Amino acid sequence: MTNSRYFNYGEDQLTTGIALRIASGEVSGRISQSAAALIEQSRKRVEEIVADHLNVYGINTGFGPLCTTIISDKDTKTLQYNILMSHSVGVGDPISPDIAKLMMILKVHALSMGYSGIAMSTLERIMWHIDQNIIPVVPCQGSVGASGDLAPLSHLFLPLIGLGEVYFEGQRTPTASVFQKFGRAPVELGAKEGLALINGTQFIAAHAIKVVERFQNCLDNADLIAAMNLEAMLGSVRTFTEELHLLRPYKGTIYVAERMRTLLADSEMVLSHKNCTRVQDPYSLRCIPQVHGASRNAFLHLKETLHIELNSVTDNPILLRDGTTVSGGNFHGQPLAMPLDYAAVAVAELGNIADRRIYLSLKDTIPGLPKLLMRETGLNSGFMIPQYTTAALVSENKTFCFPASADSIPTSLGQEDHVSMGSISARKCLMIVDNLEKIQGIELFCAAQGFDFRKPLKSGLILEACHDLVREQIPFAESDHVMSEEMNKAILMVKNKSLVKHSGEAASRYGIQLKNEQDEIFGIY
Repeated sequence: MTNSRYFNYGEDQLTTGIALRIASGEVSGRISQSAAALIEQSRKRVEEIVADHLNVYGINTGFGPLCTTIISDKDTKTLQYNILMSHSVGVGDPISPDIAKLMMILKVHALSMGYSGIAMSTLERIMWHIDQNIIPVVPCQGSVGASGDLAPLSHLFLPLIGLGEVYFEGQRTPTASVFQKFGRAPVELGAKEGLALINGTQFIAAHAIKVVERFQNCLDNADLIAAMNLEAMLGSVRTFTEELHLLRPYKGTIYVAERMRTLLADSEMVLSHKNCTRVQDPYSLRCIPQVHGASRNAFLHLKETLHIELNSVTDNPILLRDGTTVSGGNFHGQPLAMPLDYAAVAVAELGNIADRRIYLSLKDTIPGLPKLLMRETGLNSGFMIPQYTTAALVSENKTFCFPASADSIPTSLGQEDHVSMGSISARKCLMIVDNLEKIQGIELFCAAQGFDFRKPLKSGLILEACHDLVREQIPFAESDHVMSEEMNKAILMVKNKSLVKHSGEAASRYGIQLKNEQDEIFGIY
């Protein structure tokens, strides 16, 4: 599937990378004939339940604490419209359109498995929104991650019935005016469809996709920037010895140690202090494999959990293949909420150790590096204050690390008496990632400065190429000046993956095997 232009909803295995490719338009989603048959079968079963006057939750009953209230046949369609309208109670700034688009992609995939009783025409309309890039406006707050992400999913699908707003051609626009432009009428929802649309974990999962994508990029940047900083501080490479890490064989630790050995191979800077008297480096250098590796293990746990979630049915009730219905709890966000909280700590720790390396590089205890990374200080403050910024960001991240999944506030008059708060886990994890990218950009800014003091000695070919990339945009600092613009350029190199891509291009150019985002275990595709 990875190299295919098409993805079969409900049939193929969805991954983080494939979901991102569908969202970018690189891959087109479609429904195969076999999936369509299962969709039609489950839809027919819903219609039979209505016709036979069977009382099934959400089809001809009220919702939540109103589950014992029977709805007449003539009102079953009205019930589905009412649930979308009544549950659209989100507040706060809208989520980014790319996350909202991912939510639709994930929902189509889950509903296409044929356990939800959705109509094909409804799925086709959602796919039309995806293909035309007409993306609903979804507020960021209001989900407790219990009966799924009720509020955000309600906002996501208000446009199906002609309500709400969408992003169209870069502007927030009333849905009705966009439908008028395209000659489209609102969808006529049938029994159970509204409930199937808003029960599920797609808000949490879509955010988790972005976490996985950006976390993976941060992990690769962490190794590159740490290696450059280690070179600047003439750190020891013996700590990356393969045999050492095989004695404590965590996947992440072994992976990082290998990357560090690759990045520092054939370095003149390393050889220059081969026989120095320093016995041990501080932990921020010596324990790079253990700390970065632990964060990679947390990433792997989240990625593997998310893969299961992306290919699961998470609405309620479920229509089984034998025609029976089950009202269960597959919509509960706890399976994702806890790994997202774990990932939040792992992301924050990458920033913590990066700040320690910055602080270490500013001291005058490292031979060859001037205090505050500038030749003449006193009149000049040098690189003193950028570390204040990373300290502030690290502290802010610590405040975000309280696990949202450790909290639960009953809702729905006690029917939903335990909720996951997974939507909060997901949102704040992205906030931590955003701060980490800034910390890493500032470490890159400082590491490149220290790296220059080791010239004319050469580093490894990959690190030399990365340093050249930085110097194409950011000059060596001889004296104090406004640094914020240069810091932001370095931050952008981290955020837009240009440093990681450049390292990969250099590795290919020189025939070096450097593990990256395409890796089978620690990649995202």
